[in-house]
Amino acid sequence: MTAVPKIEDVDVEMPPAQVSERRPMETTGWPWLGLGVALVVGGVVAFVRGIADTAPGVVVTGIALVLLGILVLLGLMAIAPGEARVVQLLGRYMGTARSDGLRWTIPFTWRTKISTRIRNHETGTAKVNDVDGNPIEIAAVVVWQVQDTAKAKFEVDDFVEFVAIQTDTAVRHIAGNYPYDSHQENQLSLRENADEITGKLSAEIAARVHSAGVRVIESRITRLAYAPEIAQAMLRRQQAGAVVAARRQIVDGAVGMVELALERLDSTDVVHLDDERKAAMVSNLLVILCGDRDAQPVVNTGSLYQ
Repeated sequence: MTAVPKIEDVDVEMPPAQVSERRPMETTGWPWLGLGVALVVGGVVAFVRGIADTAPGVVVTGIALVLLGILVLLGLMAIAPGEARVVQLLGRYMGTARSDGLRWTIPFTWRTKISTRIRNHETGTAKVNDVDGNPIEIAAVVVWQVQDTAKAKFEVDDFVEFVAIQTDTAVRHIAGNYPYDSHQENQLSLRENADEITGKLSAEIAARVHSAGVRVIESRITRLAYAPEIAQAMLRRQQAGAVVAARRQIVDGAVGMVELALERLDSTDVVHLDDERKAAMVSNLLVILCGDRDAQPVVNTGSLYQ
């Protein structure tokens, strides 16, 4: 199994992150919900009673209780599974709430919702040149997830767009570093070494988006083909290579059969042939075994040497 390159092994320089995720001051929201509702209800009752009894102090107390209850209720936030809330107070990052359900934090904070669900992005078909200069069409899909919400929120303007652009850049860079078909031994190619290439692609994408708090789960090449202008020529080239490989295998097998035939004839003393007749026999057998068409037999009614 080929080892997948690590992020630190990829030659991609990204600025270090200035902030990282941490938990804010938050707790379950149900007690605070009850407290807020009780304060609002109590304040309304006090306000109405104060108006009825013409008691200004009670009216002021009722208003204060209502405002305090509203303040408590402003700290509530409902978090669904697969979501997080980035909490800010006066522009300062306070932390990220990930626990789902009804939660409570400091009122007057700005809470930004960020999805932590698994996502996928499919690049468009890019037309690039491989390492040999041949134009090819390539596309890929990457499966990713927000791992650090603070980096995703504050390190880049739009982390979704950032992932899309960096993925496209990585696909083009990988396609330009390898040939479509390998012409040398132990040379990686896009078509024949899909697992190794996708491993390098995943590592490069991960290195590019790491500063944005994104974790790459998997990437795969979904389309790989020669560009239309050279597709026919490359198809003929591949066909010619296949024909040559098939011919080489046929010749290897034919030579082995001829060697076996000569050894059997010598071992059984069926007939004794000199070098000239052996050469003629080898020639005839190779023509029969390697020819594209069935050989036409010729009956020799004379002697062996006529």
